[in-house]
Amino acid sequence: MVQKVTKAVIPAAGFGTRFLPQTKAMPKEMLPIVDKPVIQIVVEGLVEAGIKDIIIVTGYHKRSIEDHFDAPSVDLVTNLKMGGEKKKHLLEEVEQIGNLANFIYVRQKGPYGNGTPLMNVRTLIGDEPFIYTWSDDFIRAEVNEFSELIRLYKKYNASVLSSIKLTKDEDYDRFGVAAGKEIEDGVIEVETIVEKPGKEKAPGNLGNVSSSLFTSDIFNYLDKVMENLRAGEEFYYNDAIKLMMEDGKRILAAEIKNAKYYDTGNKMGYLRAVVDEALRHKGINGEFRQYLKEVVK
Repeated sequence: MVQKVTKAVIPAAGFGTRFLPQTKAMPKEMLPIVDKPVIQIVVEGLVEAGIKDIIIVTGYHKRSIEDHFDAPSVDLVTNLKMGGEKKKHLLEEVEQIGNLANFIYVRQKGPYGNGTPLMNVRTLIGDEPFIYTWSDDFIRAEVNEFSELIRLYKKYNASVLSSIKLTKDEDYDRFGVAAGKEIEDGVIEVETIVEKPGKEKAPGNLGNVSSSLFTSDIFNYLDKVMENLRAGEEFYYNDAIKLMMEDGKRILAAEIKNAKYYDTGNKMGYLRAVVDEALRHKGINGEFRQYLKEVVK
């Protein structure tokens, strides 16, 4: 019997320096994608997949994230109620945000690297499987990426890495690349994984992006990585994954089919996300599409 997946961890302690000066006072996770902060899009995807408890690992400058997922203030509720029927849908929407999930906040402490947020939440996760996903990127696809990770975990009782096929040479310098034996269409049992190998040294074309589903085994292997970490080295969870594979633990990589990946942590990725989401937005998509036709010759 495999355990039910009900928890997710979102690291959100970075400074967002690529968006300065905008992120001097506003967390990058709160940058708007039309009318929603990017982290809300991530949270909504998790909730859709059945996640109940969302642990957000933050820093001292991320209070607005906590405020966003809290209940709306009395002043805001009063203002929206004064708007009558015209603003009723807005009141319902902001009240719903705080009820999307159970939100837990942890302050990040430890060495630089993506393994540190995991160690910070260890006691909250316990022996349960969980999803680890970034706060500033997301995938739009026919199938919810988190639901797909959960499906494969239930089927194979193994950790699963969300992946897309890389099509641009520069992407091999941005993502970890996995290779191995295909066990079903688009799913491989990982035999090797290389972080940002460059196209010439890449073992395959499956780039690990956006999210992962980990069994609790990973914490023991993170301990081993930490024990051997030298001063000044970054603490990467990929090093723990490699140790897991060496011990015979199964790691899968799953291609999210018909997917479009958005990395809003850089300016071009952010602008692509804003434009595409505006074209999907029921309230403005027609008007926005017409505007693009007028300005793009």
